[in-house]
Amino acid sequence: MKSIFLYATAAILLVTTACSRKVTRIDPVDTPDISGKWNNTDSRLTAEELTSQILTEKWIGDYVQAKGKKPVVIVGMVTNKSHEHIEAETFMKDLERSFITSSKIGLVQSGKKREELRAEKADQQTNASVSTMKKFGLENGADFILQGSINSIVDAYKRKKTVTYQVNLELTNIETNEVVWIGEKKIAKNVKN
Repeated sequence: MKSIFLYATAAILLVTTACSRKVTRIDPVDTPDISGKWNNTDSRLTAEELTSQILTEKWIGDYVQAKGKKPVVIVGMVTNKSHEHIEAETFMKDLERSFITSSKIGLVQSGKKREELRAEKADQQTNASVSTMKKFGLENGADFILQGSINSIVDAYKRKKTVTYQVNLELTNIETNEVVWIGEKKIAKNVKN
């Protein structure tokens, strides 16, 4: 009876120890690649590289020379067409952050956030004092829109897998529909299970 009790106690301790979890905070810049899936580091590095490409191309100098001001860009939809769930909005925010830190272009709000700003202006028309209310029709219009997609190709055999992500972006002049820049970034990962 005593040995059954000792075995049961040892089994419980073993299960408890095996199931315990240890969490350690890490720097998001140093995110390790655990699963082989698209991660924070992939998003940040891709956004930085592609915005660096955009901001060193000829189109920006041509625009500044023709218009005498820096161009205003809106980040449009970046569609996830990959085989896995990728939150494209976080990648879009990484792009916007890279643009803002460069200070070579102006950036305007897009999508639902722009709609929220307009709703706030509409609310102010009735509820704010005349001296503090923000007027309609004074937004900066974007000169260019950045759009793109995240794609992936998976090659797998038995316990080995190679995943290649390809991010394609296009920058288009909104007034003329002229595509002024096309860029791509590929990331390949070899995953062994």
